[in-house]
Amino acid sequence: MFVTVWRFTTDQPDVFEHHYGPNGTWAQLFRRSGDYLRTDLLKGTDAYITLDWWTSLDAYNTFREQHAEDYAKVDVACEAVTTFEEKLGEFESR
Repeated sequence: MFVTVWRFTTDQPDVFEHHYGPNGTWAQLFRRSGDYLRTDLLKGTDAYITLDWWTSLDAYNTFREQHAEDYAKVDVACEAVTTFEEKLGEFESR
């Protein structure tokens, strides 16, 4: 399995969770791929962590290539609800 991990802060937690949660805007976009597994949303005291699970790095990259335009649109729309965004990494299970 493969996972992308992001850290965010927001001053609009309800709206953020709507977009970034397991059934949110991002997850709905990712579900266009049969290789998308799930999204986990972790809430800390001062930040959120998202984990987007895929069958493989290749599957994730293929999705990004095939849906680049829609990915960019969702990214722009969702930027309005974040105050900070940082990609923590991409990881594969061994």
